[in-house]
Amino acid sequence: MSNQAVPDFTLPATGGVDFTLYPIRNKSLVIYFYPKDNTPGCTTEAQQFRDLYAEYQKTGSEIVGISRDSIKSHENFKAKFTLPFALLSDADEAVCNLFGVMKQKMMYGKQVRGIERSTFVLDKHGKICKEWRGLKADGHAQEVLSFVQSL
Repeated sequence: MSNQAVPDFTLPATGGVDFTLYPIRNKSLVIYFYPKDNTPGCTTEAQQFRDLYAEYQKTGSEIVGISRDSIKSHENFKAKFTLPFALLSDADEAVCNLFGVMKQKMMYGKQVRGIERSTFVLDKHGKICKEWRGLKADGHAQEVLSFVQSL
C-alpha cells in the first residue's frame, strides 16, 4: 500500500466528535490499528504512544488509534490511561477493510477474525509512506517515532 493515497473517511471518535481524514492534511498522521481496548498488548502499545506523544507533536504529526470497540469502550480506555490522542470506532470494519487489516487469527486454539496489529504513516498529502503489519506492541511506538522524525 506504500505511496498510495488514502480515500477520505469519517469515523466516530472519542470526545463526542467525528474524525474525518481530509482536515488532517498538512501534517503527517500515524494511524495504528489494534485488536481490543484493555488487553495487555493493546494497553502497552497505547501507553507507549502516549508516553512519546510530545515527541510526535514536535514533528508536526498526529496519532489516532482504531479498533472495532465502541466509543463507550474507547472513552473508558482513553480515560483510564490518559491517552492524549483520539481513538476511533470502526464497528462496521469499513476503514479496517480499506487498510486490509482484518485477518483470520488463532486465539486460544480457535480461528477468529480480527484486527491484525498494524500501523500506517500518512504523509502531508494523505499518501501512505510507511506501514508495519503483524507487529509486536512493545517498542513499536519508538520505531514509528524514529521513522516520523526522519521525514
